[in-house]
Amino acid sequence: MPLPRTRARLGARLRSRLVEVLAAAPPAPAEPVVEGGLTRGEALDVLDALVRMAEALLSCGASAADVTALTLRAAGGAGLARTQVDITYTAVTVSTAGADGHPLTSVRVVRVRGTDYSRLSALYELAHDAGDGLPAAEVSTRLRRLLSQRRPYTRRVSALGAVGLAVSVAVLLGGSWAVAVGAAVVTAVLQLLLAAANHRGLPAFFQQVAGAGVATCFALALLLWQPHLPDWVGPLPPSLVVGSGIVVLLAGLSLVESAEDAISGFYVTASARAFETLLLTTGLVLGIAGVLDLGQRAGITLSLAFAPTEAPPLVVQVLAGTAAATAWAVSGYAAGRAVALAGLAGATASATSALAVAAGAGPVAAAGLAALLVGFLAEGTAWRWNVPGLVVAVCGIVPLLPGLAIYRAIFAVVGGGTSAGLALLVSALGTALALAAGVTLGEFCSQPLRREFDRVERLVRRRALNRRF
Repeated sequence: MPLPRTRARLGARLRSRLVEVLAAAPPAPAEPVVEGGLTRGEALDVLDALVRMAEALLSCGASAADVTALTLRAAGGAGLARTQVDITYTAVTVSTAGADGHPLTSVRVVRVRGTDYSRLSALYELAHDAGDGLPAAEVSTRLRRLLSQRRPYTRRVSALGAVGLAVSVAVLLGGSWAVAVGAAVVTAVLQLLLAAANHRGLPAFFQQVAGAGVATCFALALLLWQPHLPDWVGPLPPSLVVGSGIVVLLAGLSLVESAEDAISGFYVTASARAFETLLLTTGLVLGIAGVLDLGQRAGITLSLAFAPTEAPPLVVQVLAGTAAATAWAVSGYAAGRAVALAGLAGATASATSALAVAAGAGPVAAAGLAALLVGFLAEGTAWRWNVPGLVVAVCGIVPLLPGLAIYRAIFAVVGGGTSAGLALLVSALGTALALAAGVTLGEFCSQPLRREFDRVERLVRRRALNRRF
């Protein structure tokens, strides 16, 4: 038999045998289904998108309760109903049940923090869309797009917002136009200093030390220049000027956020925020004490006494509160609608607090009542303009923050008045708790109002469709 014909027959037999073996072999196991019809790979993609979105929300200033609620909403929209979310202020963990009983988990570390209300608003909108069933691939694409987009305005405009906040606080404290100008100068210098420190990666603790030291240097300089100022300038108390200008460094808002997380049941995150507040406040104490010590060695003694002036008229308080909330929104890169709503919230908070004090309520009770009203209105109506209620509520309570009480407490402790300083710190803590409790309770009470708005909106849309067809 010729050799080529033998090879052909052997090849045909091998091919037929291979076909028989492959036909008898069991089929390859299909990828297990996790939940909601998703395979393991698809579930991991969803978890990755969820954890990156939660990390972005937390880094932009959202509370732990809101981050958890939005992440669970987005997970439910993707079909992962049995999802767990754990937040520890520096890390986010999202886990869901696997098909074999073993959980699928994704972890993300929060490395960079900064206030960015425009990005926060876009993240809230993305989370709500994801809760309505947006695919994981689309969530990841939109997330990358919004995290890489530019802010609505430049760093200089944000710094001008901080300057406007200092001017508004000076007016709220009853200062003259000269005090407002002095606070604006101090804040402008501090903004330049903080921008340079951030550019070089200086830790926040040392930024607090440097900022407090520079502000106290301004106070010493004002003390020396007082006899040489013209009469038309009027009184220019160093403590009032520096107290208004240093408000951007004070940890009043961090204290409120810590109390809000504790009230919502996120104790680990609240403890981390509280420790951060303590650390930043310690930096302020060191900066102030260091400059005061150098001044005393040079023969310059700054009086630590603070004599508060009379409260300005109600109209002035409302206008200053509006300006303070608007300026804070601008410094946080809020968009146009959010800035306008923040101004309205600031006016509401200032008017409510002033009227409550005039009716005989204490400052803590007045702050809590104002925060309750602002939280109720913000959470119940702000979403109608695609603005998160958190942004409006936080900006609205800025005129009521206990920043000045913290500043006075620091000066009292540095000057040796430990008992007076502790009393002021307790007062600041009470105000922070009242603001946090008021905002949280207001958001809770507004839920029925929001559900009613949703019901009315669905009814209007249904009637419009019936008329059309």
